[in-house]
Amino acid sequence: MEFRIARGELAEAVGRAARALPARTPVPVLGGLLLTAEAGRLTVSGFDFETAVRVEADAEVTAEGRVLVLGRRLLDICRVVPEGPVNCALEGTRFGLEAGGTRFGLSTLPYEEYPALPETPPAYGGVDAEAFATAVGQVAVAAGRDDTLPVLTGIQLRFDGEQLTLSASDRYRYAVRRLEWKPEAGAAGGTGAVGEPVEVLLPARRLLETARSLARCGTVRIGLDPAQTAGGGVVGFAGGGTRTVLRRLEGRLPGYGSLFALPDAAVAEVDCAALTEAVRRVAVVAEASSPVRLDFSAAEGALLVRAGYGDDVAAQRLPAVLHGAEEVTVAFNPAYLLDALNSFEGPELRLELLGGGQRALLGGTGAAAGHRHLLMSVKQLV
Repeated sequence: MEFRIARGELAEAVGRAARALPARTPVPVLGGLLLTAEAGRLTVSGFDFETAVRVEADAEVTAEGRVLVLGRRLLDICRVVPEGPVNCALEGTRFGLEAGGTRFGLSTLPYEEYPALPETPPAYGGVDAEAFATAVGQVAVAAGRDDTLPVLTGIQLRFDGEQLTLSASDRYRYAVRRLEWKPEAGAAGGTGAVGEPVEVLLPARRLLETARSLARCGTVRIGLDPAQTAGGGVVGFAGGGTRTVLRRLEGRLPGYGSLFALPDAAVAEVDCAALTEAVRRVAVVAEASSPVRLDFSAAEGALLVRAGYGDDVAAQRLPAVLHGAEEVTVAFNPAYLLDALNSFEGPELRLELLGGGQRALLGGTGAAAGHRHLLMSVKQLV
């Protein structure tokens, strides 16, 4: 095995594939990256049984072959190797890299012990890569971190016609984001009927890493396992020479339709960036369990943001519009509120409010109307 590749191409391919390397593993070969050289192309692959990543890059291949090397060691080498072409060759059980007069040698791992990578499922449709990365980031903040409740650590993707809906919830908040996507002609749903909605649940952290790594590739093609078995199978993401396969989580998130229905709610409108800054400022005096209070007044056309107790207090007044009530007061966990506010892109935020201790629905306006975030207002106000 022998090939020559640009330093930048090698570093990017290794960096992307290294996202699949496990932090710790009892299986040593899973700490390796598989390099395959063939016909003008180098493929770098990583796999940890939950995520498989294959990254292709152009290379001058003198001798075809494959080798398994320590992934993090190769990643460290790629960060410091001099600029310019990198010459790589397998010399017995040693993998060598040379660039700019600097040489590196790596011991190899037993390729025969490396598990077979899952096949990328056939394309189900495509979505704008940047929009998809943004959408995943917007809902990922609401995903749970408790691995004892794996369903709540996931992001659910629902494919329905030309609409893709992403959702996540940790029981205390629920985020939903809708965006357009282009299904393949004749793409079938779970029962094989054309156009029937399909839902898949994927690990939020893995999906976020995948979406971010593909954000600049133009279009992400999403592939679904033809069997569409509930609680099994894989989902593929491809773009810009990178193919990632994620193993699905079992189960599905609880429905949000009734939770998001607030028919008697008062509606407030406020500048999102101004509210975010105000909450960030006043929250510095809030204790860990202390909420941030929002007092809306229709008569004053204002919102008072407050936090703290006793002498340790902070407050800021902002312009706001309130419909459906004279006054409404709600209070939120400041970390949850900031997570929600930071996930919105549009200038204006719309809040549907039922009052203290009840649900509150935050939503974008105009082009950002497809993003909504549900929070529970705390009962104990400041």
